[in-house]
Parts: sequence; C-alpha cells; structure tokens
Amino acid sequence: MPMLPKIVPPSDCSLCQHRFPGMFCDFSPKNLADFNTVGRLFSFPAGAILMREEDPANQVFVICRGQVKLSCVSKEGRTLNLKIAVSGEVLGLSAVISGSPFEVTAETMAPTDVSLIPRDDFLAFIRSHGEASLHAAHSLAAEYKSALSGARSLALSGSVAGRVARLLLDWGNAASSDRHETWFNMDLTHEDLADFAGATRETITRTLGRFQKDKLIQIRGVTVHILLPQKLADLAA
Repeated sequence: MPMLPKIVPPSDCSLCQHRFPGMFCDFSPKNLADFNTVGRLFSFPAGAILMREEDPANQVFVICRGQVKLSCVSKEGRTLNLKIAVSGEVLGLSAVISGSPFEVTAETMAPTDVSLIPRDDFLAFIRSHGEASLHAAHSLAAEYKSALSGARSLALSGSVAGRVARLLLDWGNAASSDRHETWFNMDLTHEDLADFAGATRETITRTLGRFQKDKLIQIRGVTVHILLPQKLADLAA
C-alpha cells in the first residue's frame, strides 16, 4: 500500500524552527515571504518515495526537516546509494532547471517535512528574485562538490575505514550546521552503509565497532556522535 503524505496547514517560513544559515530558504524577510507562497508543505512517513529516476521533473522538493536517501539503478538492476540529503537541500533542482528527467530516486529515511514547488512556479521565483538565483547556484555547486567527493572517496580511498570515516564526517557536518557538537541520526542499516562505502555488511560492522572501541565515535540507538573529528579526517585523507 502506498505511503501517502499528510498535507500540513499553511505556515509562515519566517517562524520555522528548522531553518538555519546555509539552507536554500535562508532568504531576506521579503524574499522569504514570497517564497512562502510558492510551495506547499507535506509531511511524509519513512519509506516514502518523493521522486523516481527517469520520471518527468515537474517540481522541486525543499527538505524542511528529515533525511532522504538518493539512489540510482544500473541497466543490470543494481541499486547504488549516492548520498543522504538533509534539511535545507533542494531535490530535483538540476533536472527542473535543465528540463530533463529526474536523475535519481529519493526515499525518505525518517518522517520528513518537504515543501513541494511546481516547476513553473519555482523557475518564475528564481527569475524574479536574484537572491534565490544565487542560492540555486550554490545548491547546484554543492551537488557537484558532493558528487565529486563521493566519486573520489570510492575511487581513491585505499581503505574501507577511510571511506566510512569520510561518510560519517560529511553526514555529521551537514546535520550539525552551527551546533558545537557533531552528531546526527543514521537511519541506515549496515547493508545500506556498505553500499555507500563499497564494502560488505560484515566489514562495516567491524569498522564501526573499531571506531567505537577507539572512541572516535559513539553510537546510541540511531544517533551517532563524532567524538574525534580530526582523527576521522586523518583516516579519510
């Protein structure tokens, strides 16, 4: 049975407690008020599909709260996990701007609030708001940088530990924003994490266990605390 979203009553983006510097919607008050009128907020349960690879790009998805797994499928039917998108990111941006189909499938990993903006409304908004155009350019640049970082990590990192360390750091930095502590909720199975790191589930389990034993990280339930980020960075280098 499909997982249907819940329509959230209209809200004032300026009062959003999840908005922070660096998010796509971090606009000036006037631009934020205009942005508030073009999207419609939905609340999705975990496991909901926001968009599918090769579907027409008829809208963008601004993540207000939650985590979304992005993946693609090869011609042989093998699924490749690409990244975890978090609050403040815009999904479908490059496809909507270029007029091409969605490049990836997006699946919520936890209850997630998303603002859906129809393609024509979104393009009209960024055309008429220079600040929004700049934010869109920054988002596209971040997408490129993330893709390059992921490819470099898989191709050049000589160890599974280095690749896992890089993933944990990237997710921690993205989720922590301006907090002094670096922690995030990892709603992934070890098998999912193995797909991201190009390793086996057993190797991932051993690697995470070693990281905890060495007090590089602390895992409580789904929450991962990064205790020694510089040590992880050294492994990832």
